[in-house]
Amino acid sequence: MGAVRARVGLWIAFLVIHAGLAWLCLAAPGLPLGDVTLVYRPWSIQLASGSPVVGIDLDWVYPLLAHVPMQLALVAGESVYAEAWLVLMTVLDAVAFAILVGDGSSRRRGGAAWWWLAFIALLGPISLGRIDSVTVPLAVVAVLIVMRRPTAASILLAVATWMKVWPAAILVAAVLALRSRWRVVVASAVFSFGVVFLAFALGGSAHVFSFLGEQSGRGLQLEAPVSLFYVWQTAMGVESASIYYDQAILTYQVAGSGIDVVIALMTPLLVVVVLAVALLGAAAVRAGASTIRVLPSLSLALVLVLIAVNKVGSPQYLTWLIAPVVLGLAWQGRRFLVPAALALGLGALTHVVYPYLYWMLLWAWPPMVVVLTVRNVGYLVLLGWCVVELVRARRAAPTRRPPAVVRDELAAHHP
Repeated sequence: MGAVRARVGLWIAFLVIHAGLAWLCLAAPGLPLGDVTLVYRPWSIQLASGSPVVGIDLDWVYPLLAHVPMQLALVAGESVYAEAWLVLMTVLDAVAFAILVGDGSSRRRGGAAWWWLAFIALLGPISLGRIDSVTVPLAVVAVLIVMRRPTAASILLAVATWMKVWPAAILVAAVLALRSRWRVVVASAVFSFGVVFLAFALGGSAHVFSFLGEQSGRGLQLEAPVSLFYVWQTAMGVESASIYYDQAILTYQVAGSGIDVVIALMTPLLVVVVLAVALLGAAAVRAGASTIRVLPSLSLALVLVLIAVNKVGSPQYLTWLIAPVVLGLAWQGRRFLVPAALALGLGALTHVVYPYLYWMLLWAWPPMVVVLTVRNVGYLVLLGWCVVELVRARRAAPTRRPPAVVRDELAAHHP
């Protein structure tokens, strides 16, 4: 009976929170569903009408499979595109949530499920209002099955990566941390080859990888950690600094003295930091640290690098934290409470900034800039925790352990 009550309580909370978020998406100020109605819907109509297709005939900011959920939301008609999108997001979340909760008997999984609900409630309507919202449940399912079904998990992560690049961070972590790494590599590579082959067959050879260039060629987005220097300059009235709207990529960016140098340095810096964190994770695995200990922290660290060392700092990036934290709570329980709590704080701070009061940040109002600063520093604090945890995992690992020990540990910690 206890497990049944726990499961019922979780599902009631799931429905209430998703209904509340959907209402905010449709009715709250600040256009929280603006990308869906003003950007995704026109793209979907363009594809359905036989016009030139972004990603095939034209360069696109997203990988090719992002078309799939956008087109699915169009099935019910143009007039209800927003509502259909929210239903689709809720259904995808429900599938992943059901796999996480299971029969309700696992306290760790139950705790991870409650954390997920609390996080999206604190983060607000952006949790459902972007293409990232599609990739999150795919990544959650993938991390939950990755030990027992690495091939299926790899394909799910590859699907998600071909919608939005960030799940590649979890793929990298899985390749480094799992003994079945070659199954992960082969499955994701074969799937990716299939996507590229399809794009070539449709005549999109010149545009299928355009999302990489679209991202690397961007300026500094307003909310990105690296932009704080210029945001504070704007807040203090420095004439050379400003916040402006880029019509080409439909986002707010910062301008200021020396910014071209900073823009040029960010992509190489991102690559260097990703490699450094990956090497740290590989060192922990090589020293004999368990997958149970390494994979959640390494996944979270790599995802955080993609957020913290990035020219772009969109609020929906916070949803990327869900899968690694859910994995950490499901596998490690209390050991993962610190990053879970920090992530909740980051979600709440992001909700303060976006969407309702975003105009205050556009005006560089100092109190709102303070909120953004605390949030962005929080990224670095959480990344620091992950790095320390990986170092501790390496130092605590006595020797390499045989596969049987890993299986026993999985059975004990991941029912």
